[in-house]
Amino acid sequence: MSQENFPAVGGDTLTACLRHWAATTPDAPALTFADFADDPAGRRRTLTWRQLAERVDAAAGALPVSPGDRVAVLCPQGPDYVIGFLAAITAGAIAVPLFDPGLPGHAGRLAAVLADCAPSAVVTTAGARPGVEAFLGQDIAVVTVDRPEPARTWPAPTAAPDDVAYLQYTSGSTRSPAGVVLTHANVLANVTQAVRGLGLDPAAATTVSWLPLFHDMGLVLGLITPLALGLRSVLMDPLAFIERPVRWLELLGDHAGSWSAAPNFAFHYCASRIREADRARLRLGRVAAIVNGAEPINPDVLDRFHTAFAAAGYRPDMTRPAYGLAEATVFVTTGPAATPRVTTFDRDALSMGTARPAGDGVRLVACGVPAGQLVALVDPETGIVRPDGSVGEIWVHGPNVGTGYWQKPVESAETFGARPSGDDRPWLRTGDLGVRHDGELYIAGRIKDLIIVDGRNHYPQDVEATAASADPAIRPGSVAAFAVAGTDTEAVVVVAEHRGHADLTEPAERALGGAIRRLISDAHGLALREVLLVPPGRVPRTSSGKIARGACRDRYFAGDYGKALAR
Repeated sequence: MSQENFPAVGGDTLTACLRHWAATTPDAPALTFADFADDPAGRRRTLTWRQLAERVDAAAGALPVSPGDRVAVLCPQGPDYVIGFLAAITAGAIAVPLFDPGLPGHAGRLAAVLADCAPSAVVTTAGARPGVEAFLGQDIAVVTVDRPEPARTWPAPTAAPDDVAYLQYTSGSTRSPAGVVLTHANVLANVTQAVRGLGLDPAAATTVSWLPLFHDMGLVLGLITPLALGLRSVLMDPLAFIERPVRWLELLGDHAGSWSAAPNFAFHYCASRIREADRARLRLGRVAAIVNGAEPINPDVLDRFHTAFAAAGYRPDMTRPAYGLAEATVFVTTGPAATPRVTTFDRDALSMGTARPAGDGVRLVACGVPAGQLVALVDPETGIVRPDGSVGEIWVHGPNVGTGYWQKPVESAETFGARPSGDDRPWLRTGDLGVRHDGELYIAGRIKDLIIVDGRNHYPQDVEATAASADPAIRPGSVAAFAVAGTDTEAVVVVAEHRGHADLTEPAERALGGAIRRLISDAHGLALREVLLVPPGRVPRTSSGKIARGACRDRYFAGDYGKALAR
């Protein structure tokens, strides 16, 4: 699709887009939810654009908020989530896409985000309301989007492109979660960039997604892109995918020109869990593309997925490797409609900052090129732009980059206000290392010890502080958290010094390890591979007294810590 023929979005704000499609295509399907909770076949529930707009207006009218107030979306996945998110924005508030407090293992994160954004109201469903009110434990207005009660008169305030649309929470650079501030203009710019880069045809496309709507990729794929372009969105619950991954691929085959996206683990999960008999029923030749992004892409996983579903009509050129992050709304680069490009680089040269193709070494998947934004590979210490073939920190500049972190001016300036040498424009520092080779971006690794699991960034000092809080005998500053390679994504190991380690019984050590696992799961959404409790002095430090995570990782692989007991 040429840039000259590139289709316009439905308006310059998300609310304008909803109004546009409700007026021009009122009876066209806007949203279909495949509900597998009570029906193994997935009962379909569909809303037209007119119906969606009417329900959004009703819920927005029930929100007792003023422009700029935050509204937390605590709905289960489904149509009510879409309605609640859009209702918050339609009412003039700032939406905060979160999740039902009943989601296992995320209570600590939810509490931290709510404390950070201080919402004036919450939207949920009638069924989830008792659990939401019990979790909140404070006087915050709760509106049920499936049974709204009008609270004020209409019309709602008119949004402007530079108004903040929502806060996308990420792990951030501090222990507390950080909300990326995204305007209507940021989000709609990223939609146009992604569609241009992917070659998506709005006249014949349907988006299909199981990704959680509170994640950046799930929100943009399953809600915002269809809203901007007037596409049909088909959604399912993430749990339904985990229970039977074939359901996702069946939905893709049900719609010609279907688009989807998923992290690397989903490709591995499908290839390993879907039976041959189920594969035979799939119609994947109708798929336009599946974007693989949000974490390091494993070329072996892609090969396995392509082989597993070739007989169902899936071709390697349907897979679109991509790179992105919440701070840039979501999309930064992607490749053309071609078999994913895999290049083997010399391992030693890559570790020294140079990408040199070799017959044996590190296989990396090309993540394509940017569309409508700029990407530079920069020396993180000097700010000097590195030449092609040299590893550098990935910096991004474009209209899709958020305005900062919510109420975190120092972190915002450091992350969103970088200045390459000789350039006065603000650039986003991603914290990721990459290299440009033959015109395409490859993700080479992480800045220092940044941990990325399932597409999310986790700073080791945050994980370490959480681990240390499990027991007063674990001294802060005596814990190391680092990533190790897993089957289809990175895994995390924690090594913690314990003052009374010599007196710990094996049951007590196991119990403490379990407590550390629970705390880190709640606070960071991480499932640890191992927890190792060690005597004082066993965690290595640099000459300046800082934790030497790389050296600690080396000791772990060398077996210096023995067998983990706290599993």
